[in-house]
Amino acid sequence: MAPRVLVSDALSTTAVQIFKDRGVEVDYLPEVGKDKEKLAEIIGQYDGLAIRSATKVTEKLIAAAENLKVIGRAGIGVDNVDIPAASRKGIIVMNTPFGNSITTAEHAVALMFAVARQIPEANASTHAGKWEKNKFMGVEITGKTLGVIGCGNIGSIVATRAIGLKMHVVGFDPFLSESRAAELGIEKVELDELFARADFITLHTPLTDKTRNIINAASIAKMKDGVRIINCARGGLIVEADLVAALKSGKVAGAGVDVFEVEPATENALFGMPNVVCTPHLGASTSEAQENVALQVAEQMSDYLIKGAVSNAINMPSINAEEAPRLKPFVKLAEVLGAFVGQVTEDPIKQVEILFDGSTASMNTKALTSATLAGLIRPQVSDVNMVSAPIMVKERGIILSEVRRDKSGVFDGYIKLTVKTEHMTRSIAGTCFSDGKPRFIQIKGINLDAEVGQHMLYTTNADAPGIIGLLGSICGANGVNIANFHLGRDRPGGDAIALLYLDEPFPQDVLAELRDNPKIDSAKPLRFDVNGG
Repeated sequence: MAPRVLVSDALSTTAVQIFKDRGVEVDYLPEVGKDKEKLAEIIGQYDGLAIRSATKVTEKLIAAAENLKVIGRAGIGVDNVDIPAASRKGIIVMNTPFGNSITTAEHAVALMFAVARQIPEANASTHAGKWEKNKFMGVEITGKTLGVIGCGNIGSIVATRAIGLKMHVVGFDPFLSESRAAELGIEKVELDELFARADFITLHTPLTDKTRNIINAASIAKMKDGVRIINCARGGLIVEADLVAALKSGKVAGAGVDVFEVEPATENALFGMPNVVCTPHLGASTSEAQENVALQVAEQMSDYLIKGAVSNAINMPSINAEEAPRLKPFVKLAEVLGAFVGQVTEDPIKQVEILFDGSTASMNTKALTSATLAGLIRPQVSDVNMVSAPIMVKERGIILSEVRRDKSGVFDGYIKLTVKTEHMTRSIAGTCFSDGKPRFIQIKGINLDAEVGQHMLYTTNADAPGIIGLLGSICGANGVNIANFHLGRDRPGGDAIALLYLDEPFPQDVLAELRDNPKIDSAKPLRFDVNGG
């Protein structure tokens, strides 16, 4: 029986034909994605679901998807898919990460011009029969400084276009190396310096815990008077109320906004404000981009449903059927090691070395490396996957090296990840036991044997009496239950570490209390997806 796919959003009819040509039955129902009840009623009939942004793939919908094997998102953002729920049910989630990069970058540049010259307001005035030539006094782009926050694929395209317009470009991105910045023609700066120097600021970063509300009253206060702000990335990067206040005061001279905290945005405090250009999430809305992502998602889903090939998967490694049983546990291990380091490292990473020891050296190390890099980058770039992670690392100029060697210790095989920043070197090693579950076997050169938990707290301190009691008393006094813990030290009186296993995410106020304690060098909350991939 041929696999069956539902297209529940408006995709190109060419994509529908690709499904048919590849031997996949397809139902094209572009309106059903907006009807939650109808979609839940019929989803059980399908092996695949092809969507854009209108369809919301919730945990409830996934529970009703009895036969669903793959969800394909035509575009990069997967905010509308409950990925943990899909992972738990074994459903692959794919996206098309690079199909609309140029289109989104061009829209950001277009908004920058529109705001600089007040084009929409001047257009409306002229259509109304007015001739208000002196009312719309704009500013030139040439010679101005553009601050790019997020210098990945889209941000780097915006930067090169701006340089072509004779702008000076300063960029902030924790993963951008000096060599890659030089290659692009970007002056790499810290965020506060970008705020202080930029005449225009454009956002090209995903929405994560670290980037949410990155533009707020405090950051706006650091900016030049008369700055102009562009956001074609994600709603939630800007505190809209703070932007409104800054526009009213004149601190911000104009803004171009394509994305909003709540979408569809049928009403918003920014609407109707002078020199604010608002568009309805048009970043990827060109015929070329929509055609590209639609064709890509149809090809990817067909290849998986017919051949079992996996590409651009958010929650599953690209592994062929023959090697999957042996490799899959170590792919999960690699991702966990990367996620550990990614969550505890705040400085820009300059070098990454991955050591494959013993049996791991003969595995598909490309998949293992991709999984490691995806885990490493995901705390900063939430929608990274195993296909896009190596590209992102290369784009940011991070030096990557892989080392394979014969068995050198007591373990049949293990993986060791070492990253270098300008100020420090950090390493972690792990292996999989017979149960297939990942284990930490070395952190900071300190040997231990620790399982991976969903919610953890990692602390470092000088080895001294009373640290265990200190951690326990602070947690206990604040109602934080410690389910388990592992300790390690390099020598008596030397460096020591602790891993605490928690039932829930570690509270921020308690974290601040720990960090303020002089006996604790550092305290980092960790979260791992123990069910996925």
